[in-house]
Amino acid sequence: MERVNQIFSHPVYQKWLHTIKEYEQQRVFCKHNEEHFLAVARIAWIMCLEADVQIDQELVYAAALLHDIGKSLQYSEGIGHEKASAGIAKELLRELGFSAEEIRCVVGAILQHRKPDAKASQFENIFYKADKASRMCFCCPARAQCNWEPDQKNIGIVI
Repeated sequence: MERVNQIFSHPVYQKWLHTIKEYEQQRVFCKHNEEHFLAVARIAWIMCLEADVQIDQELVYAAALLHDIGKSLQYSEGIGHEKASAGIAKELLRELGFSAEEIRCVVGAILQHRKPDAKASQFENIFYKADKASRMCFCCPARAQCNWEPDQKNIGIVI
């Protein structure tokens, strides 16, 4: 997991993470923070193991750390955070020596995490489900005000 730790400790990553935290200080809904990123990683990894998806654990964790990192650009400029996150991820992963294929895999999961299309890979579909399963809507005090569609909210513990 050395490269995952390199992502997390990278100054560019930390800058974007700090910016998200600034924007979300008063947010009553789910936050886009380390707790969410690691929950997505762990759930996605378990789902990959259960489905026998052959993928490096490091890529699952890299995708999870990076999938919402562009959220502040959505807040400030109205750019879809999956697109903003994909752009940030490409540059950071390239700088850290990830291969072109590894970058495609991670960026694909990031781009598909909001709503996968018909061409999404098995991993991309799992990643989408893991992102949604990580949210604990069933015990959220702001659930009634949340703009997620009712069928997207986790109204019970997801297994």
